[in-house]
Amino acid sequence: MAERWIEERMRRLGIRDVDLVETFARSGGPGGQNVNKVATAVTLRHLPTGISVTVQDSRSQAMNRKLVRERLLDAIEQDRQAAREREISRREKERRRKSPRPPALKRKILESKRKRGELKKQRAKIEI
Repeated sequence: MAERWIEERMRRLGIRDVDLVETFARSGGPGGQNVNKVATAVTLRHLPTGISVTVQDSRSQAMNRKLVRERLLDAIEQDRQAAREREISRREKERRRKSPRPPALKRKILESKRKRGELKKQRAKIEI
């Protein structure tokens, strides 16, 4: 059941198995002789995005393989969501930059610039 859900998520995200590289290593921490002798830690790397996730939560390699796929899919979804938010933010910033200033605000800005210029003119050197 969980495998179907993972496969459906991969299909929805457009991730293919050929884009994934899975490597195994010896795990550390609790687990006794099993983790010391068996390569239970699983690292999964998605080649197109370069995102890599390592899981060594369980003593079972099969369980770690399932967990690493779920976490990789979460990481890819977060990466895509962040990219969407950056794009929306960039568009919004560009829209605000291009929108004209209201006439009243423009008058106020120009008035403050004139006042500043007058203040600077008063700083001129005094001739003796």
